[in-house]
Amino acid sequence: MVTTPRWHVISVLLIALWGLAYATPNVLPALRGLPGPLPHKTVNLGLDLRGGAYLLYEVDIDALVAERAQMAATDVQKALREAGLSGASAKATPGGVEVDAGKAGRGGAVTRAVRGLGLGLEWASETKGSEKIFYRFSKSAVTEMTDTAMARSIEIVRRRVDEVGTTEPSIQRQGERRILLQVPGTSADDLKRVVGQTAKLGFHLVEDGGSVRALRLPMADDPEMTIPVARRAMVTGDMLVGARGVVDPQTQEPVVSFRLNGSGAKRFCQVTRANVGTPFAIVLDGTVVSAPVIRSAICAGSGQIEGGFTLQEAADLALLLRAGALPAPMQVVEERSVGPSLGADSVRAGAVAGALGLALVLFFMAVVYGAFGLMACAALLVNIALIFAILSALQATLTLPGIAGIVLTIGMAVDANVLVFERIREERRAGRSWLSAVDEGYRQSVSTITDANLTTLLAAIILFSFGTGPIKGFAVTLGIGIVTSVFTALGATRLMVVAWARARRGEPKKGGHRRPQNPLPGP
Repeated sequence: MVTTPRWHVISVLLIALWGLAYATPNVLPALRGLPGPLPHKTVNLGLDLRGGAYLLYEVDIDALVAERAQMAATDVQKALREAGLSGASAKATPGGVEVDAGKAGRGGAVTRAVRGLGLGLEWASETKGSEKIFYRFSKSAVTEMTDTAMARSIEIVRRRVDEVGTTEPSIQRQGERRILLQVPGTSADDLKRVVGQTAKLGFHLVEDGGSVRALRLPMADDPEMTIPVARRAMVTGDMLVGARGVVDPQTQEPVVSFRLNGSGAKRFCQVTRANVGTPFAIVLDGTVVSAPVIRSAICAGSGQIEGGFTLQEAADLALLLRAGALPAPMQVVEERSVGPSLGADSVRAGAVAGALGLALVLFFMAVVYGAFGLMACAALLVNIALIFAILSALQATLTLPGIAGIVLTIGMAVDANVLVFERIREERRAGRSWLSAVDEGYRQSVSTITDANLTTLLAAIILFSFGTGPIKGFAVTLGIGIVTSVFTALGATRLMVVAWARARRGEPKKGGHRRPQNPLPGP
């Protein structure tokens, strides 16, 4: 006979009530401001439902390798001096370093000096007599640079997007050098303004105009004018610990106020004390923002950047500096915007599809299975509430494929009930009582239901593991729907059916196996 432990009844009721409570804020906006553990979270709408920006960036790894080559050439030059190779010199090439040995026959000594640095440079070629030797970065070194730069770029892009205050951005690496960025509720232009800029900041001393060591960089307000600056920065952007856009109380102009960490403040103090009266350049992404003269030692560990900014430009630059500089430039290779109206149309279409599917399932179950069908319909509503409750609690993002997964779940959710009800019909036709038929129907169907849903759940897991974007959204809602539908079929519906059967307590007449007139209760 059917036995239902009290803990089982209480557990099912509590889970059902939790699902209804946590799904409610999605339809009652007034509940979204509730504090603490009370239900207040809602499902986040994805880019295709809410509107937003889709940007595909490509990271310029070639520029990164060229920059590393410049740094490597400086290190190689120092190593050659320390090795006693007088007259030898090094300069950067697009993919490595070229060494002028100064004398023939120095190839072995030069190569030992270069390898000792551990920069990932390998011998490529040399001229006769080893007077000029070419080294390039090995494939493993370039791969390591690429992976590190991509991971760093994704992290910095995430910080910048989070600073803007958007919710549930999707940031993914695609292929070797590309980053896919999807952000709901914003425009592509706004997103590009804060994401694509490299924001590499440096404070460089201004060199004499005839110095061969100097780099000539254009001024931000007048690109025709260039300033010679030292190649090495005295302070770099990674020494910043804070930056914000403010209005200078003296000039009433927007500026960027910044603070340096301990090492940066000490270094800035030392350099400015030794170079009073000398101008220094504030360089952002290869452009001189301003070039003030050092009037006295700057040892407070803070300062400000002036550059004729608007208040919005100052705020954006401060945001970029706080998030950190990108390791390499990024270019937009694909751009799409989804308007809010198109997103609203998708929401309406998904709602209509869901409502129509739900109505047809409810009608079918009520007509074919009568009172049992109505119980399955009630459990189906609990099932939908549980899906939205779990998505809300996880703060998951619902996309159009996700809605498709929910609509599919609506049809699949009653599948387990159909198996059970048909089995109960067979047992009733065999002459069993209601309680006995219900008990046997559920007992015989559990293994079939479990196998069928585990198979589908496995497919959902595979889709989630190997899919991207929309496929993942579909897999998430499908997987959640499978779990909740099994719970409602073997938990909620079973409680209602058992309660109904106990109330009937119908027993077959003598003769045992005569077919009952009504194998399932009518509607």
